[in-house]
Amino acid sequence: MTHRHYSQVRTRQRRAYADLMWILAACLSALFAGLTSALAKAGVASTNSTVATALRTVVVAVGTWGMALLTGSASGVASIGGTSALFLVLSGLATGASWLCYFAALSRGDVSRVAPIDKLSTVLAIILALILLGEPVSVWGGIGIVVITVGTLLMLEPSDLSGLPRALRGGGSWLTFALASALFAALTSILGKVGISGVDPTLGTAVRTLVVLAMAWVIVGAQGRMGEVRLIPGREVAFIVASGTATCASWLAYYHALKDGPASVVVPIDKLSILVTVAVSAAAFHERFTRRYLLGLALMCAGTVAMVVA
Repeated sequence: MTHRHYSQVRTRQRRAYADLMWILAACLSALFAGLTSALAKAGVASTNSTVATALRTVVVAVGTWGMALLTGSASGVASIGGTSALFLVLSGLATGASWLCYFAALSRGDVSRVAPIDKLSTVLAIILALILLGEPVSVWGGIGIVVITVGTLLMLEPSDLSGLPRALRGGGSWLTFALASALFAALTSILGKVGISGVDPTLGTAVRTLVVLAMAWVIVGAQGRMGEVRLIPGREVAFIVASGTATCASWLAYYHALKDGPASVVVPIDKLSILVTVAVSAAAFHERFTRRYLLGLALMCAGTVAMVVA
């Protein structure tokens, strides 16, 4: 074997290893994200969703900045460029809006009904990645988009679909908040992809967390709910803290994957968190699923596989 051929083989091996790492990171992100939803549902049993989100974000901020300090990436905060800083802040604002809406939806509806709506952010993110980032969508990718969309709609009850216009007009329903969460989540993916260009993913996540933290507590203060923090039952505090820990792990894994992998693939893999969410909601909350729902779940997973293969 010549030196040149050996170098080419080593280069392909390193590339394959890098691909394996970002796919693994995306899968871990899905696992922790699924646990986050189930834990969060238990944490908002009697606690205001905005207060719970703000408290959980404290845990996430401690975790992400602790990781940034341990890895030494925190020292690079001063070297973040103006464009990257701008998009990290915008991504943080979109993340905060998404989480506030998602937890508001969880406090009003079943986990198994809210989660499928949130997964529509996958389709939105892929479309935005195509338009704004120029990431191509193959034939299989297009098939994946269609299958994921159909699967998501099947996971909703017919009454949910027929009541959609009324929910949009009236506002305040779990469906309205879930749709808003999906939109902001899609924006988060795209803004984060731009924002972490040349920025260590751990540091980027930590910076974004500070934006979410400030946003959440400003809203809590504006609503006059600061005093409610002391009144949260101990059991719900434990679930909120556990949810924050899972969120922290999910974010770190997600942005490690997003740094090296295309958003059009990383986002769908991350959305497989619904498998964990459905399993835990059935075991912990005794939620039941129809054949229509399970068919939709299978289609959503099949669409995700198509996106990865593409």
